[in-house]
Amino acid sequence: MRWKMLLITLIIVLMNSCAVIRPGQVGIKQRLGILSKEVITEGIVSFNPFTTRVIKQSTQTQNIRLKLNLPSKEGLSVRSEISILYRLEEQMVASILENLGKNYEPIVTSVFKSAASDVCARFFAKDMHSGMRSKIESEILENMKMILEKQADGIDVISVLMKSIRLPEGLANSIERKLQAEQDAMRMEFVLNQERKEAERKIISAKGDRDAQIIISEGLTDGIIKIKSIDAFRQLSKSANTKIIITDGQTPIIISDDVDQ
Repeated sequence: MRWKMLLITLIIVLMNSCAVIRPGQVGIKQRLGILSKEVITEGIVSFNPFTTRVIKQSTQTQNIRLKLNLPSKEGLSVRSEISILYRLEEQMVASILENLGKNYEPIVTSVFKSAASDVCARFFAKDMHSGMRSKIESEILENMKMILEKQADGIDVISVLMKSIRLPEGLANSIERKLQAEQDAMRMEFVLNQERKEAERKIISAKGDRDAQIIISEGLTDGIIKIKSIDAFRQLSKSANTKIIITDGQTPIIISDDVDQ
């Protein structure tokens, strides 16, 4: 029985003296309260459970979601939903734990608020709701990186995403009316262009008909008219019906209807 107890105790000690570092993690040994500078990557690490422990830290991309009001150049408050993507640099994890501790997320949030306030105050509220948004995001990201390099080196901010922007109601209505007016103007311009094209088509068609008539009239010489008259008499002579025709000798003019034989 004693041997079983000793065996169970040995197994428990062995289990507590090993740690598994999984993909996307690093481990730092802390012996008697002192952090090691060595960063342990994936695998199994052994340690003395009585004097040492292994602190595991994720190096995967983390996402901080915030909802806050951002100032604009005209002094308005714009409600925003923000995502901050960041990760820890493997070789800097020991330094981060030593200087900031494990609860470093509030520092990232504070740095963002400072950088966002400085950047957004240089833009109008409508810019945050337009194509300028990507420029605002890029400038906030650059400001955050500069601040973190000085205060929290090792935290790599990957991107800042302004997922949704809620403008003050009055401004939102004003922008909506402006966009509607622009769409109406574009629609009217389209209609006018269609009308212009149709008018041009009719003019071209009329010019074509006029030119055709001119060509025909210029081609109707006396000789051609006589030939056409002879052809007309010839066709009439082939008719099975009797016809009364009055003519000046040049062109046939049918005066009466056909008379049955």
